[in-house]
Amino acid sequence: MELNGTNTLVAYFSHKGQNYSNGSIVNLQKGNTEVAAETIAGITGADLFEIVPENTYPNEYKECTDAAMTELRSGSRPRLASDVDISAYDVIILGYPCWWGTMPMPVFSFLESHDFSGKLVLPFCTHVGSGMGVSEADLKKTIPGAAVKNGLPLHGSSVAKASAAVQKWLNNV
Repeated sequence: MELNGTNTLVAYFSHKGQNYSNGSIVNLQKGNTEVAAETIAGITGADLFEIVPENTYPNEYKECTDAAMTELRSGSRPRLASDVDISAYDVIILGYPCWWGTMPMPVFSFLESHDFSGKLVLPFCTHVGSGMGVSEADLKKTIPGAAVKNGLPLHGSSVAKASAAVQKWLNNV
């Protein structure tokens, strides 16, 4: 798909700090999803928007995953630190890490605070083995007025070299 010249936004949530990668915990200055989002924006010429919760997640991996599980179980919708007007965008490329098989709760907050009717949504996620999980089905339930295409799962340890995979995905959506 040729997105250059369209009104495209890459909206993403990413976790900086400790992340699991190739069997060990690593410290990241930039989260894997942020790296992938920047790559996608560079290829497409899209605008970038980072989905940031008011209350940040713990830096430590175990504490972060525990907080994410608590939010998922309770159906939490964390308040976001900022917002973006999506009305001028035709295409939303949505990025997130796969947490507990789906999108992090701040992504649900973002989705539920906007009208995606008539928008084309292209999801991508970073993961360490779960692929897209059930996030594509959750997306379709959360924003039923949007055309949600098949997502791009990116293994977290490979995002820095993902340009070819991203281009192939964009060409096939």
